[in-house]
Amino acid sequence: MSKDNKKNSDQTSKVPTSTSDEAIIRFKKLQQKNVSVDTLFNAIISKDTTALSKGITLIESTQQNHFLKAQQLIEKCLPYANKSIRIGITGVPGVGKSTFIEALGNLLIRKGKKVAVLAVDPSSTVSHGSILGDKTRMESLVRSKEAFIRPSPSGNSLGGVAQKTRESIILCEAAGYDIIIIETVGVGQSETAVHSMVDFFLLLKLAGAGDELQGIKRGIIEMADAIVINKADGDNQKRAREAKNQFRKALHLYPLAENNWSPEVLTCSALENKGIEDIWKLIQKYVDITSKNGFFDENRRKQNKFWLLQTIEEQLKSSFYNNPNVKNQLKTKIEAVQKHEITPFAAARYLLELSKKS
Repeated sequence: MSKDNKKNSDQTSKVPTSTSDEAIIRFKKLQQKNVSVDTLFNAIISKDTTALSKGITLIESTQQNHFLKAQQLIEKCLPYANKSIRIGITGVPGVGKSTFIEALGNLLIRKGKKVAVLAVDPSSTVSHGSILGDKTRMESLVRSKEAFIRPSPSGNSLGGVAQKTRESIILCEAAGYDIIIIETVGVGQSETAVHSMVDFFLLLKLAGAGDELQGIKRGIIEMADAIVINKADGDNQKRAREAKNQFRKALHLYPLAENNWSPEVLTCSALENKGIEDIWKLIQKYVDITSKNGFFDENRRKQNKFWLLQTIEEQLKSSFYNNPNVKNQLKTKIEAVQKHEITPFAAARYLLELSKKS
């Protein structure tokens, strides 16, 4: 080979000749220890799941330098977000959430959708969220190139975990996922947090397992846009129909919501893949109705306001407890309160004033 030909050959080998070559170059850049925000952003909008995972890890990090990079990344991704349908799914442990999400996810992928599954569950500092186990159960969904499943970040603060999940939604939307499923473990206040970040809130229930009307919180019913009786198969089909009728009667007692939507009750068998299509049609019907009457966009605006105020509260609380002066005095004041040497209110005022001096 002549020198000129060799030179041309070397130059050609350095230039990406296909999408695959570009992906390899992006992958190598992403393996670097200190990946730039621009590199992450460009890879995310190019639908690179490795970059998406790294971006969410950046959001979840508690390091201050990571926090600043994460905020820059979110701001860059924001113009590419808000183009998905966000679906919240809740239900008690054992209701079949992972099987249901897999069945729904696979249906949506067959319809040409890209599906991301996230979780909100700070309730366990040991298991760090139910979806960690769900990833091993959603075997077919996790193998799909059109699906992205992300475990919940661990943490003791519901507001903090929920905020990280909401920021992760923005990255997922920028990466081209048009259906975002948010799962909550179904206990405590996590349902309220999920409801405040989704467009459609689905309550998954069981029949014949002591999980009927008497065991349900009124607030959850009021939040639900649909109630789905899962595991309506085999000997449980009759009980599922009875539970469906019970919930339908109960829903008639509630006034019509401001979105002019009457929550519906459906049955399904996620295990046998029955009734999943009807649930997706119901979600589409909801989106169509609320888009036409303006509630869909108005609800997103209200959620943005809620998360602005929520973030301010979280930041103020974090700044307070991380204040060196407060750290030094907090234990002393707690002991003083317990010994009735000072009232809780006076102790709180003292600590708050102390936090302003630094």
